Amino acid sequence: MENIQTKCVQTLRFLAADEVEKANSGHPGLPLGTAPLMYTFWDKFMKYNPADPNWFNRDRFILSPGHGSALLYAMLYLAGYGLTLDELKEFRQWGSRTPGHPEYGVTPGVDLSTGPLGHGLSMGVGFAIAETMLAAKYNKPDFPIVDHYTYGIVSDGDLMEGAASEAASLAGTLGLGKIIYMYDDNKITIEGTTDIAFTEDVETRFRAYHWQVLRVDSSEDLDGLAAAVEEAKKDTEHPSLIIVRTHIGFGSPKQDSPSAHGEPLGEEALRATKEKAGWDPDKTFVVPPEVKVHFEEKLPACAKAEADWEDMLKRYGAAYPELVQDFLAALSGKRSVDLASLMDLFKEKEAIATRGASGDVLQKLAELLPELVGGSADLGPSNKTVMKACGYYSKDDRAGRNLHFGVREHGMGCVVNGLALHGGLIPFGATFLVFSDFMRPTIRMASLMGIQSIFVLTHDSVAVGEDGPTHQPVEQVMSLRLIPNNTVFRPADALETAAAWKYAIEHKDGPTELCLSRQNLPVLNAYRPAVEAGALKGGYVLSPAKDLAKAVVIATGSEVKIALEAQQLLADEGIDVSVVSMPSMEVFEAQSDAYKDSVLPKYVPTFAVEAGVTLGWARYTGSEKRVLGINRFGASAPGGVVMEHFGLTGRNVAEMVKANL
Repeated sequence: MENIQTKCVQTLRFLAADEVEKANSGHPGLPLGTAPLMYTFWDKFMKYNPADPNWFNRDRFILSPGHGSALLYAMLYLAGYGLTLDELKEFRQWGSRTPGHPEYGVTPGVDLSTGPLGHGLSMGVGFAIAETMLAAKYNKPDFPIVDHYTYGIVSDGDLMEGAASEAASLAGTLGLGKIIYMYDDNKITIEGTTDIAFTEDVETRFRAYHWQVLRVDSSEDLDGLAAAVEEAKKDTEHPSLIIVRTHIGFGSPKQDSPSAHGEPLGEEALRATKEKAGWDPDKTFVVPPEVKVHFEEKLPACAKAEADWEDMLKRYGAAYPELVQDFLAALSGKRSVDLASLMDLFKEKEAIATRGASGDVLQKLAELLPELVGGSADLGPSNKTVMKACGYYSKDDRAGRNLHFGVREHGMGCVVNGLALHGGLIPFGATFLVFSDFMRPTIRMASLMGIQSIFVLTHDSVAVGEDGPTHQPVEQVMSLRLIPNNTVFRPADALETAAAWKYAIEHKDGPTELCLSRQNLPVLNAYRPAVEAGALKGGYVLSPAKDLAKAVVIATGSEVKIALEAQQLLADEGIDVSVVSMPSMEVFEAQSDAYKDSVLPKYVPTFAVEAGVTLGWARYTGSEKRVLGINRFGASAPGGVVMEHFGLTGRNVAEMVKANL
């Protein structure tokens, strides 16, 4: 057995090294150092079925230092996930299933995209929360239909990143005992040894986070690695970090050197490494027959694990028919909500802040959608994101659906992404819009992966007022619009807020941000037919010109009210204009050309007003001279006063139109 284990590890090492060498690009150091860690997880502990990579009750695996992707592809190849040796040879090439960092949806068996350090570790916390939430809701005696672990490899770089610190602290607080990470403690970074910037006592730090911490003195101690994971599994109340002394570039002439990190070993060094390990230096991409057989012999047990689960699910369905229907519906991710009923919540309302309207919609959605879960970065009362009848999730109450993320926006974003990736839940996270900058990398990653993360971002403009420029977003909305595959809604009122939530619940292929006001805004009940018909198209004619429009004024959010005021002022002077509300540029751009031309006719001058940077609006107006916005930071004063001083008034919109017609 010792011999086959060693051969498996060496096969992983040299497949990965050959991938990097052939591509003449990549990171050989981590694969050479951590192959025993990867092998231990996948050979001894991982519950998976390569015939169905998305089997719901599989264990999740995270390679948080995604630059070591060559090792993961080698492992997935050996485990039978359908990758071929030819695909390993296409590492980092155009269109291959073996990209430079693991990409969710590209390579079978990759549970999440990793690359930005700290994110993988942190998204795993979302995996573990999801597992415990769903287990608390659906598991019954003799029916553990949700029962899996989150395993992973983490690096020095991961542990240096703030996102990982935030998520690890939360994981310990929540007692997530099914997280088991091995820490690749190789003491090397790109710039030198870790002690140039990272001298902390990692063990003491993680114990302070309420993690179980174990140690293995050598990565080559396969029995020690397996024993440590077994020990970790015994502690069900604490996440586990297994600190493993590894050596970057193990066995190569570049071992323990920064140069082993991010460049191919080179033909001479790779040859020397293979010779030292007793591997044929004249051959590449070698898989000994006994190694291939070793992993092929696992496949029947892999298939049986899923078949047994499917059988248990059938018996569970017979015993709990309503629960199984709810469970399968949650897994399908196919949910829809009735827009009219959400809008009816506000038919008697004259004015309400869109954050308040969002809170009202959220209460209704919480009733309709048992898989809706989420929370705020310690701003729940301000964000209006507490689901009042749903309890709070904690280590003592796994059934709660409200999450206390603490003041941890970056970690929160990662955890929300993990919840979304896990399946069976619709997650949201909330903070002030200006603090979305703290979690922008997580919004980008959600967009890249195409997952349903929802972010509620309140206090959306300088109308925040007295808190001043540190809390007044100016560039954030337009900045978020720059992210590909990301949808930003800035609703004008309660009715558009209802539409934004409907979109977020039903849109599965990327994240959605809801940018919401602190101040009250009039409810557009007088315009409800137009809102109901057009809000979900991203942009629509809210108030048409009475005759032939001489101009179109586009507005979003709280500035729609200003645009309507300008329309009336201009009408009083005999200038007929139409008002277009554009809650979402991205959704509007997805409409047909014919529809977009009907809203913004090419022959009619177009203007725009938004309480933010003017950059970006010229795509519709043709010039920033036709945009009223704010291109500086805000100021501390009552919100109305700030808006007035920055010229965000109906009168100024009207004057802009007249001056530029």
